[in-house]
Amino acid sequence: MNTLRAKIALLLVVAIVSVVGILTWVMIALLGPPPPERTTEPLADQVEMFLRVAKHDTSALTLVPEPSGGDPRENATARLRTELAERGLDLPVTISRKDWNAPLVVSIPIADKGWLLMPIADLPPQRKPWFGLLKWLALITVGVSAIAIFAAHRMVQPLVLLENAVESVGPDAILPLLPEKGPAEVRATARALNSLSSRLRSAIESRMRLLAAAGHDLRTPITRMRLRAEFVEDEEERRLWLTDLDELERIADSAILLVREESGKTSPEILRLDTLVSGIAGELKHQNLDVTVSGTQSVSVRAGKLALSRALRNLMINAATHGRRATVRVASADGADGAVAQVIIEDEGPGIPPELLCRVFEPFFRVDPGRRQNIAGAGLGLTIAREIVQRAGGDIKISNRNGGGLKQVVELAKVEEQAAVKDAAE
Repeated sequence: MNTLRAKIALLLVVAIVSVVGILTWVMIALLGPPPPERTTEPLADQVEMFLRVAKHDTSALTLVPEPSGGDPRENATARLRTELAERGLDLPVTISRKDWNAPLVVSIPIADKGWLLMPIADLPPQRKPWFGLLKWLALITVGVSAIAIFAAHRMVQPLVLLENAVESVGPDAILPLLPEKGPAEVRATARALNSLSSRLRSAIESRMRLLAAAGHDLRTPITRMRLRAEFVEDEEERRLWLTDLDELERIADSAILLVREESGKTSPEILRLDTLVSGIAGELKHQNLDVTVSGTQSVSVRAGKLALSRALRNLMINAATHGRRATVRVASADGADGAVAQVIIEDEGPGIPPELLCRVFEPFFRVDPGRRQNIAGAGLGLTIAREIVQRAGGDIKISNRNGGGLKQVVELAKVEEQAAVKDAAE
């Protein structure tokens, strides 16, 4: 009932049924049956007239020994007897009907001579037919509901198309091409979304080309400056020049790597995440980085091996350098869309100020605004890692630990063991 389609359908049903119900009530109030006394009085007049005729001569009347059988009409009988009693006639008259399609019959006792049977037209109900009105409104509600649901579906179809398009946005943030067919509103919506997608794709590709060109073109002047720096006689001055050039080269290399990750189309494969994490941790230990695997579960994911290795390596290096020591574990958990595999990386560093956590994935972002280079890096490691993980259908969450330090959680869709075995066999 929270969907726009349901609300529009409900609004149409309530509006139409309310209008029809009010009009029907007004029609019944104005053109409904007369009150009981207005129909009982003429009937009592006829009974009284037959009684006067029978008092003088019964030869013209057809009398029977018993009253009419069938289903007695108790309310109508009671009203007629009351009306006759008010006229001084205390008679046991009855009103009955033999069959559902037979007319009503008034049985009138004629002294000791028998019964006079007087067919009459159907009497109106004692009160207005509100129960019939309810049945009438129920029938209208059923018919109107079907029409309202169809109309609501047509009205919200462009919005459903927009919702489906947003949900189908890939990790590259580009909308898929939508078919421009159907009603005019749907075609207009699809055309607008396709145009938006085309402009977004052009803007992103232009940005990537600019970034790649800048990173590539920086290599030549960096190389010339490095050669010139080698001829600087002062030892300290030469060291500072080379340090700055190393930073420029890292930035250029990271920019080119970021472009490659965003434009790369590597085919995913099923990987044993625990094995991959243990291998990366072992490599980093050989590089004298304090990385420890505290516990792993046997879980599999679907991703590009080289790209995912690069992302996890960046995260572990960040934890081991900025956080002094990295502790890694692999676990599985229940996510919103099913089971997920988690790589949890914790460190013992100072953490990140809460107001800056939302910016950690921005390119070239550093927690230290002074951009001190005590620790090498261009500020693109987290950006590249997140890009890789999101392309694999996952995400990275970063938060401060309660006891100090930073906690990085990589979540990827877990592949069931049967699927992993089948894929390995193929």
